[in-house]
Amino acid sequence: MNRPALDRNNSDIVLIVDDVPDNLSVLHDALEESGYTVLIATSGEAALQRTLQAQPDIVLLDAMMPGMDGFEVARRLKAEHRVAHIPVIFMTGLTETEHLVAALECGGVDYVTKPIKPKEVLARMAVHLQGAREKRQTRTALDAFGFASITVRASDGKLVWQTPLARDLLQRYCNFQAPFAPEVVVQWLHRNMEQALASTEPPRLNLEQGAKRLTFRLHQQIGDSDGGGDWLIIMQEVSDESVIDAISLSFKLTPKEAEVLYWVVKGKINRDIGDIVGSSPMTVKKHLEHIFAKLGVETRTAAAGMAMRKIRQLQPQFEG
Repeated sequence: MNRPALDRNNSDIVLIVDDVPDNLSVLHDALEESGYTVLIATSGEAALQRTLQAQPDIVLLDAMMPGMDGFEVARRLKAEHRVAHIPVIFMTGLTETEHLVAALECGGVDYVTKPIKPKEVLARMAVHLQGAREKRQTRTALDAFGFASITVRASDGKLVWQTPLARDLLQRYCNFQAPFAPEVVVQWLHRNMEQALASTEPPRLNLEQGAKRLTFRLHQQIGDSDGGGDWLIIMQEVSDESVIDAISLSFKLTPKEAEVLYWVVKGKINRDIGDIVGSSPMTVKKHLEHIFAKLGVETRTAAAGMAMRKIRQLQPQFEG
C-alpha cells in the first residue's frame, strides 16, 4: 500500500520515539493540536527506519528503551549523512549529569526530563526547528544559484551536512564515501584554517574534470571551535567550455583545434591532451601544426601566450 505524501509546506514533521504508549499518546495529541504532522516509533530499530524513510524535521527520542537505546539511535542517525542534520531532542528520566552529557555527546541538541510537560517540549522544539528551517532555506537557496555547500568537522574530517547539489558534485569529482569528506578537501582545510581565521581569504581548491572544475572556497568557521571547529565550505562547478568557444571564434580554429589549444594553455603535453580529447599524440601534433599556421607562430609557448592574452581580455577570471 502506498503511503500518502507528507505535506512539508504546511506542517513540520515530528517523529516521537518511545516504548511507553502513554508517553506517545500525550505527546501525539499535544503536537497534533499544535499543527504538527506526527509520526511514531516504539523501538530503536523502528526509529532508524522511520527517520530514513520520512526524514522528519525533528526527532523526540526516548533515552532509555529496551534493545537499542536512544543514545545508540542518535549515534547511528548522526553517522548517516542523509539524516545527520535532523535535530534530536532527548526525553529522559535520567537527571544525572553524566547521562545528560552523554545525550549531547552522541548528537542530541537538547533534552527534556520526564515526566514530560508538553508545553516545555513545544517550546524547545520551536527553537531548534527555527534553526533547522533557516539552515535548510539557506542550503536550498545556495543550490538554486549553483553554489553547493558542505560543513566539515576539522578534527576528524566528518561531513556534518551537505546540500543535494554538493552530494552530487562530490560523487562526480571525488567518488567519496560518506560520512567523511574527501581526503583532498580535508587536507586543504587543515592547511588553510589559520589563514581563514586571520580574516585573510586562503587559496581555493580546484579539482579539474575535463574542461570543468570544481572550486572550493573556505567560507567561515561555525559552532564550537574545539578541535578546529566545523567549517562551512562553498563549492561551485565552473565550466571552461565557453573559453574553448571563445578561442575557436577569436582565432578561426575548428572546435577540436580550439580544445587542443585550450589544453596547451593549461600546460598539458601532447600525450595528455590526446588522452583528454580522445586522439592520438600524432593527431594532436597535426592539430598543433594547423594552430601554429593560423596564429602565425612557431612554438606552443607562443601559441599559448596569444591564447592566454585573448582569454584574459574576454574572461579576466580565467585560471590558466
